Amino acid sequence: MKRAPSVPNRVSRRRLLAAGGALALGPLLAACGDGTDDGGTGDESARSAGDAAGGGPWSFKDDRGRTVRTDSEPKTLVAFVSTAAALHDYGIECKGVFGPTEPIEGKPNPQAGDLDVSKLTSLGTTWGQFNVEKYAALQPDLLISNMFPAPDLWYVPEESRKKIEALAPSVGISIARTSLLNPLRRTAELAESLGADLGAKKVTDAKARFDRATGTLREAAGASGGLKVLAVAGHADELYVAVPDSYCDLNYFKDLGVEFVGGEKPDEWGFWEALSWENADKYHADLIMVDNRSTALPPKELAKKPTWRQLPAVKAGQTTPWSMEERFSYAGFAPVIEQLAAAVKKSKQLDT
Repeated sequence: MKRAPSVPNRVSRRRLLAAGGALALGPLLAACGDGTDDGGTGDESARSAGDAAGGGPWSFKDDRGRTVRTDSEPKTLVAFVSTAAALHDYGIECKGVFGPTEPIEGKPNPQAGDLDVSKLTSLGTTWGQFNVEKYAALQPDLLISNMFPAPDLWYVPEESRKKIEALAPSVGISIARTSLLNPLRRTAELAESLGADLGAKKVTDAKARFDRATGTLREAAGASGGLKVLAVAGHADELYVAVPDSYCDLNYFKDLGVEFVGGEKPDEWGFWEALSWENADKYHADLIMVDNRSTALPPKELAKKPTWRQLPAVKAGQTTPWSMEERFSYAGFAPVIEQLAAAVKKSKQLDT
């Protein structure tokens, strides 16, 4: 199946994927196993009693319905950068990461959260990059990524997937067309299975902050009088408007009372509606959430687009960053929701 373009691009996926010849991975390929697919729903996970006591087999049922089983708790973890950042919030550390980690305009990449990426092995930072030889050298016990949508692992190239899957079992967390609460819960469950203490003060404090933030956003949305919100990603030739129900964060914000507009004519994947810059004003919005990833145009580049500058929300200064690929931990999302609540509170309804 084709992957949903969370990084919208007119260039074909094959041109984005790194070219390379056959990789001589030696006996590692033959020695490593994979998880089994037992047709489950992904709503259950398990950590054996022996492992909970510090030894014995480990298992986890992911959102593909696959139960991964290993003889002992996985120690050498490799994950998509946002997933690694979420696990870090629970005290679970990865040895390698893949996906965007490079600074944006001199500031740490928001997708990396609190990770010190200089201490991690990067397997690639752009779409289609995944250095299989580096991955093999890490002797991984487990590969972890989000799924957008399932069953494909985000940023794991289709062309080298079989080689990658042969090296270690994998776990996928579904983040598309669901509520934010689900990947938050599932990531916490995975972290716990890997040894995290969900009762630790740092973890419970983050959850309490998240709960307060959601209450604040609910109150702000309720008092906004029908404020219209648009979520977008700017690119050189087009403005991409998000389909709210396809993104778990926007989906949840809707549940809290935020009123989204846009995405009425989505692409074949159902995630974006692409507008030419001449038609950037198709939707009236009082507040615009702007994709903050390195793959999207930053504010200073957006400001060079005349039709962007003329949007009522932009002219009124009613824009806020959209953490489109924030890490799925309560520590990660609490400040995101606080930021959106503050933006909703200070924004006013604008004339059409």
